[in-house]
Amino acid sequence: MYGYFFRRLLGTVPVILVVAVFIFLMLRLTPSDPAAVIAGDNATTEQVAQIRSQLGLDRPMIEQFFIWSARVLTGDFGESFFFKKTVAALIGERIEPTLSLALFTILIAVVVAVPLGVLAAHRHGSWIDRMVMGFSVLGFSVPVFVVGYLLIYLFAVYLNWLPVQGYQRISEGVGGWVQRLILPSVTLSVIYIALIARMTRTSVLEVLSEDYIRTARAKGQIERKVLFRHALRNAAVPIVTVIGLGVALLIGGVVVTESVFTIPGLGRLTVDAVLARDYPTIQAVILLFSFVYVMINLAVDMIYTVLDPRIRY
Repeated sequence: MYGYFFRRLLGTVPVILVVAVFIFLMLRLTPSDPAAVIAGDNATTEQVAQIRSQLGLDRPMIEQFFIWSARVLTGDFGESFFFKKTVAALIGERIEPTLSLALFTILIAVVVAVPLGVLAAHRHGSWIDRMVMGFSVLGFSVPVFVVGYLLIYLFAVYLNWLPVQGYQRISEGVGGWVQRLILPSVTLSVIYIALIARMTRTSVLEVLSEDYIRTARAKGQIERKVLFRHALRNAAVPIVTVIGLGVALLIGGVVVTESVFTIPGLGRLTVDAVLARDYPTIQAVILLFSFVYVMINLAVDMIYTVLDPRIRY
């Protein structure tokens, strides 16, 4: 098992390297000039050339890449053109809201979706099954920002139960931190509840027709034990896959949700950096999201071997 883990870990290195090259070239080959953006509309040609020299943009592309890579490996992502801070400091300030939102979202999605999917499979063809499947279709169909604005109107404006927008750090009080995360987390979790519940239902429904399930029932085991210990455990591999996919898809959902609820996280930072053409910040955030995506896929592969020791590929 450890040899498999080590091989999979080594396999992530070329993936991350290719992603780094793509991110570097994607911004360098765009028509706009970062030096001209920094200098402003009224800058002279000499001022733009001076800024290009200071940033090293007048050097050969391959030299720029190696300089940038060496800095990234030491945690130096450069200085933000727009925010006038180091990019590492910006990411450090914004990572807590995004991490909190992502963890709350996945927790809500898994806790709600897995039991719903198991229940729908157990009551296959009943009104419960039809309701779960109807919710799945609705969850896929309604955009995240629409769900967000509906929840804001209902629970924040009309009922006045929760704050409308914003974020409170956990160091300023756990109660306020949780209150400010409920609406955005529920908003973002709707599509993942639909996705995970649908996959759980399909996987468990397939397992329920196996011989060992009939054997467990014939031995007189209670239905709850049959469903969760035998059926769910043997159907876990595709469910873990879709949960891992959901975590990866959070990268896109976080950008929209943080914008709707004005949460100062990495998603909002990405939007602001793109609008300001802040290339160092864009590169760093995209690289960080890509690294997280690769690590999530690696973690899912590792979990496969725990759930099913036969998996060795």
